[in-house]
Amino acid sequence: MQTVSSTADLDAIDSMETVLAVRDLKVVFSGFQALKGVNLDVGDQEIVTIIGPNGAGKSTLLDAIVGKSPVASGQVIYHGQDITNKNSHEIARMGIGRKFQNPNVYNDLSVFENILLALKGNHTVFSSIRSKMTRLKKEKIELVLDQIGLLDKGYTKVASLSHGQKQWVEIGMVIAQDPTVVLLDEPTAGMTADETHLTGEIIKAIAQSHSVVVIEHDMEFVKQIAQRIVVLHQGEKLAEGSVGEIQSNPRVIEVYLGREQIDSAA
Repeated sequence: MQTVSSTADLDAIDSMETVLAVRDLKVVFSGFQALKGVNLDVGDQEIVTIIGPNGAGKSTLLDAIVGKSPVASGQVIYHGQDITNKNSHEIARMGIGRKFQNPNVYNDLSVFENILLALKGNHTVFSSIRSKMTRLKKEKIELVLDQIGLLDKGYTKVASLSHGQKQWVEIGMVIAQDPTVVLLDEPTAGMTADETHLTGEIIKAIAQSHSVVVIEHDMEFVKQIAQRIVVLHQGEKLAEGSVGEIQSNPRVIEVYLGREQIDSAA
């Protein structure tokens, strides 16, 4: 899947079926407005990348979508159904999977067992490990391992993996739940350059059968994966467009990209 670089490409994306929509979303913490009426649309099998300075409201937006942060007003709509402020577990069962910034994996178990635990319908470590290993389960796990590039490490303990590989395991655990939408919060944090590039290729492969929303700071990585970029600033949408449009937007350069260029040069 190629990076979007033209208005024509964005028009094609606009014609996609909207899987996830956020409408005038507001989140307030003790009087502080973390989100001030944000709108977002995610199309079928589309990669939307969200960027912005620290404190812009990026993680809060994902938290609100999955029911982790209470929505003060506005709506989260999934496949036409209002899911605003529903229980997080219910939202996950409906088909929205979320990966947080730090890997949340079982270090003492193998990669294969971690994916087994995450399979849709399994609820506890004990019931998952003790349940009968069917051919369909094994094939599903192997498919996920192949998608995240860890098929050859299926029986390796997660504790012995690199930080980047642990991130891939958690991405695999999200995919194993059969979501329609995958939300990834800074999936390349702490990775090497090679791991970061491979993560981009994994995400592009995932997007062939899922809609993906990615929060990220690494602009080279964003350029690798982004079909459409949304820029948040102080709880509001500052800009939206293709990579080229965002890179040339004066306001984005002023509040975000200019700072990132200074940081990278330091």
